[in-house]
Amino acid sequence: MQRVINEKGMIQELKIKNFLSFKDEVTFSFEATKDTFADEYQVVEVAPGVRLLRFAMVYGANASGKSNLLKAIEFLRSFWRKQARSIEETTSVIPFLFDKETRKEPSRFELVFYIGGVKYNYQLELDENQVYLEKLNYYKSVQPTMLFVRELKDNKSVITYNASVVKLSPTEKEKISVECLKNMSFFAALGKTNVGLPELNTVRGWMMTHFEKMVDPTLSLTESAEQKLSEDVVLKNYLVDYFRKANFDIIDIETQVFEERSIEIPLDPVKGEKHSLVITPKSYKTYFKHLVVNGDEKEGYRLPIDLESYGTRRIFGLASALYTAQTQESFIMVDEIEASLHPKFLEKLLFEYFKNKGQSQMLVTIHDDSLLDLVNDLIRKDSIWFTEKKASGTTDLYRLTDFKGLNRISSIRAAYRLGRFGATMK
Repeated sequence: MQRVINEKGMIQELKIKNFLSFKDEVTFSFEATKDTFADEYQVVEVAPGVRLLRFAMVYGANASGKSNLLKAIEFLRSFWRKQARSIEETTSVIPFLFDKETRKEPSRFELVFYIGGVKYNYQLELDENQVYLEKLNYYKSVQPTMLFVRELKDNKSVITYNASVVKLSPTEKEKISVECLKNMSFFAALGKTNVGLPELNTVRGWMMTHFEKMVDPTLSLTESAEQKLSEDVVLKNYLVDYFRKANFDIIDIETQVFEERSIEIPLDPVKGEKHSLVITPKSYKTYFKHLVVNGDEKEGYRLPIDLESYGTRRIFGLASALYTAQTQESFIMVDEIEASLHPKFLEKLLFEYFKNKGQSQMLVTIHDDSLLDLVNDLIRKDSIWFTEKKASGTTDLYRLTDFKGLNRISSIRAAYRLGRFGATMK
C-alpha cells in the first residue's frame, strides 16, 4: 500500500461535460482577475503571474444545478479513492439523463491545479461501466509534458507512461496494470501497490489529503467536531473564541471521550458457549458551558450538546470543518452554507476564514443574497458565480465578472434581484 504524501496545492479550474445537469461543457475557475481588493487575504500567487482565489460562491434558483458543481468535485474525490473489487461494480458516474444520446455517452472532467508551483492537467472520461481515458500532464515549460495516459483497448485498461519522466520496471508496470480495473481510477490502483513513483505519488498524495468531504445541510458534523476537539486544544480555544466573538453566552466547551471497550458476555456453558466478545466503539459527549445572569450574579451552567439548538450545533461543526481546512490548507465545499445561520454570523464565518492566510480553498452554494451587499467590503466580484437552468434541463454556469459595467452598478444585490444577472426564480 502506497504511503500518502501530504502536498499543498490549489485548484485553478474545472471543466465538466455530461454530468448530472451539465450537458454541455462548463468551466468553473478560481483564477483571480486583476482586481486588487483583499488580495493579501483572498488571493494566492501559486506561480509567477498565476493568481488563484481562496473562495467562491454560487447563486442560483432552486434546482438550477448549484449543488451539481459541488457534486462533480465530490465525485472526483470519491472516484480517486474507490478501489473496485470486481469489474462488475459501477463507477457511480451519472450522465445528463434528459437526452437520449447523452445517456449513452461518457462523462468528461478536466481539472487544472498547482502543486508546489507546478501546473498539472488531469483528464477523465468514463461512463458507469468503465474508464475510456485518464491522463495526467504537467508543465515544466509552456508546453505540457505527458506523465501517463490510460486508455480502454479490447475492453482492458492500457497504461502508457512517459519513459523520460516516469521510471518503471516491467514488473512494476505489470503490478499497477493488474490492479487497475477498467472501472476504477489509476490513482486508486496505484494506492494498492508499493511502487515508488515520486512524480505521480505527489499528485496522488494531493488528491488523497487535499479534499475534505462535501458538507451538505443534512450532514451532521457534530461527531467529527467532537473527535477533533478531544485531540486538539488549539481547536477548543478557537471555537470558544468563535462563539464569544459571535456574542454567544458560551464560555467553555468540554468533550468527554469514552474509549473503545471489549465486553465479555457469559453464554450457556451447557452448550459449551463460554462467552461472546462485544466491542463498544469510542464515543464522545460534549457540553457547552453558558454564562447567564440571575439577578445580580453571573452563573455558569453546563448543557449537553443534544440540548443545544440546531443552529449552535451547526456552527460548532461548520467552524470545526473550516478550521481543519485552514490548518491543513485543504479544499472544502459547503452546500447551502447559510442553512440555520443568521446572516451576520455568516459574515463572521467568512471574515474569520479570510483572515487566516494560506492555500485553503472554499466553494459554497448559497441563497442568501445579503452577501452581495458586501461586494468590495468583504466579497470580491470575481468570487461570485451563477447557475441557471435552461428549458432543456441543462445548467448554464457563469461568473459575475462576465458582465460589463459592474462598476456603474450601485448595488449588486439590487441588480441581482431585478434579474440583471439571471439565476433567479422566474
